Amino acid sequence: MTQEVPRNLEHLRSEIARQYEDLSPRLKQVASYVLDNPNDIGLETLAVIADRCDVQPSTIVRFAKGFGYRGASEMQRLFRDEILTAAPSPSYSERIRQFQERTGEVDWSSPYNVMREFAESNIIALEHLREDVHQADLDRSLELMQQAHTVYLAGVRRSFPVAAYLAYSLSHVEKRAFLLDGVAGMTAEQSLMMSPDDLVIAVSFRPYASETLAVAERAATNGTPMIVISDSRLGPVARDAAVCFEIKDAEVRQFRSLTASMCLAQTLVISYAYKFGLDRDRATRE
Repeated sequence: MTQEVPRNLEHLRSEIARQYEDLSPRLKQVASYVLDNPNDIGLETLAVIADRCDVQPSTIVRFAKGFGYRGASEMQRLFRDEILTAAPSPSYSERIRQFQERTGEVDWSSPYNVMREFAESNIIALEHLREDVHQADLDRSLELMQQAHTVYLAGVRRSFPVAAYLAYSLSHVEKRAFLLDGVAGMTAEQSLMMSPDDLVIAVSFRPYASETLAVAERAATNGTPMIVISDSRLGPVARDAAVCFEIKDAEVRQFRSLTASMCLAQTLVISYAYKFGLDRDRATRE
């Protein structure tokens, strides 16, 4: 599959995302697990990983060789080296498992219990955000925002509050922004004017709204750079993104929050105001 063997995890993650649609269904299972459970890949045996992926060990070996490695152990070494050089930290999946074991069955007739469960889940999501968002991605996003003539914001249904907040806040830091709200079903018409001099910030989570996917496809066709906020860099909206922020927002009994996504949105806007010397009071004004 890949021509150049990835020698660091960020390169490997980018290659997995780039080639994901060309993988077989079994290899896609491995790809998703590799990206979502880096600690397991670095620390567990091939047999354990295969069992958790629900594939044969030979499938993981085939996956690693497809990206240029001699075998699975060579690929695993990248993950192991990151664990050894970074501060020890459980993955998001492991944190959620530990949280669920601690809480057990919460009595949802008590609003206090409901609040605590949501609060603790959001703390986990914010810890993941703090540890897994890269400085380089934030810096690149600010550059794209500064260079853009107009920033187009796309996000519907659950994602709409994040897109709307970005549109509102960017106007307060003197950045030309346009919310693709799709009024009267006119999302396609609203996105016709996007050009390579503009920027799209698309917010989309599973099951990935068709309207936002259409905007992403239009951006790719028009050569408009795109920043994506999503729950997976393997999702269809993220396929052509210049920067993809993979956000794991809290989910409690199928009720999903937007705490981490909104924190990232605030980070982008306030950082933009500080970096480019704009009126900081305007950035925080109601």
